[in-house]
Amino acid sequence: MPILNLTMSAEPNAQLTEQAAALLMRHTQGILHKAPELTAIAIQYVPLQQWFVDGKTMAAQRKASFFLDIKISDETNTALEKAAYIDAIYHGMAELLGPLHEVSYVHIDDARPAAWGWGGITQQVRAVKRMAM
Repeated sequence: MPILNLTMSAEPNAQLTEQAAALLMRHTQGILHKAPELTAIAIQYVPLQQWFVDGKTMAAQRKASFFLDIKISDETNTALEKAAYIDAIYHGMAELLGPLHEVSYVHIDDARPAAWGWGGITQQVRAVKRMAM
């Protein structure tokens, strides 16, 4: 049950949106083993002239950048899986966006199961119910 929020320094583009969503879904399912039917993705764009690193815009640096924030339940993935995911996302985004600024981030937020959920039920309650079955 992850939720992914991707922000890219690019002009809005339907094809890029579809490609980015497919990339995120592929690696979230394949590397982090998350169920596609419980995976939500939101994608936003920031113009290159409004994305700054080191006080310079991406337009001036002739590069792109991105920030991915993914929330997953704590203790559901290993450090090696997370490292592989971050690497795959970074390189996949470079293929989609072209020359990528190194200062592009993937943040995997390990949320406590009692602190979030879906359908009005926390992950902790879902886990307790599964154990009781």
